[in-house]
Amino acid sequence: MKITKEIKTAILVIASILLFIWGYSFLKGKDLLTNYKTFYVQYDNVEGLVNSAPVTINGLNVGKVSKVEFLNDNSGKIRVELQIKSDFPFSKKSIASIYEPGLIGGKQIMITPNFEDKSVAESGITLQGDVKPGLTSLVAERLTPLQEKVEKMVVSADVLLKNVNSVLDSKTKANLKSSIANLDDTLAEFKLASKSVNEMLAENKGKISSALTNVDKASANFVKISDSISKANLGKTVKSLERTLASVDKIMADVQSGKGTLGKLAKDETMYNNFAKTSKELELLLQDLRLNPTRYVNVSLFGKKNKPYKSPVNDTIKK
Repeated sequence: MKITKEIKTAILVIASILLFIWGYSFLKGKDLLTNYKTFYVQYDNVEGLVNSAPVTINGLNVGKVSKVEFLNDNSGKIRVELQIKSDFPFSKKSIASIYEPGLIGGKQIMITPNFEDKSVAESGITLQGDVKPGLTSLVAERLTPLQEKVEKMVVSADVLLKNVNSVLDSKTKANLKSSIANLDDTLAEFKLASKSVNEMLAENKGKISSALTNVDKASANFVKISDSISKANLGKTVKSLERTLASVDKIMADVQSGKGTLGKLAKDETMYNNFAKTSKELELLLQDLRLNPTRYVNVSLFGKKNKPYKSPVNDTIKK
């Protein structure tokens, strides 16, 4: 069967029309050759979202934006139509967020599934919308406080410079120049003094060396003395002294408690009184023996009978 030119022309025209319809639909964000699920999301502001913008789930492209239009209720809200070609099930409470993947990538929509909700989203329902701040917004938010600080710093620096200019008048500048000149003179004098000190050190180098030698000898002698002290049995001496002090402490404790002869003398008042009385009587006896020896000793060289002792009239014993 021979195909005529008219049939070929008709087929070409029909194919062109179909291709035009498919291309027009594709440019509008619709693919007639693919089975899509349609979802809707409402936003107060779409942040520049356009048709054919990608729709992702966990970073995977699963569809695109097919339509962006205002609602007919004069509320100013915008409805976005999504075409999802993936069979991945997500719940009705999933959130469709507008975000900015980069500086030049434009706005996209990211669907965040809610895995706690087990109800599967069917085609034609309206999902919950959200707008995440993009990189530009985040940078602007971070730069705004920094800009304010820089502006305050510039104002403070301006005020500081004005104050410095007001302080540095002609008189102050003259004083500064005079101070710098005086500082130069001081440095010159310090240089001369340093030179004199160096010359003095050079002249007395031998004496300084001798003094250092003496110091070294004294240090060596001190080391020897330290060695002798360290070799001495100081520990044994200290321990012996500690034992002696402990014995003295024990004796003093016994005296305080009334033990022993010294303790009884210190604490027993009766014994002390008897001892004082005996001492007094012994003193009187010795005094009487000195004054009247014949009362106690009678010696006869020629066999005469000793005369009996007569006490003197004025013989009194001091008490």
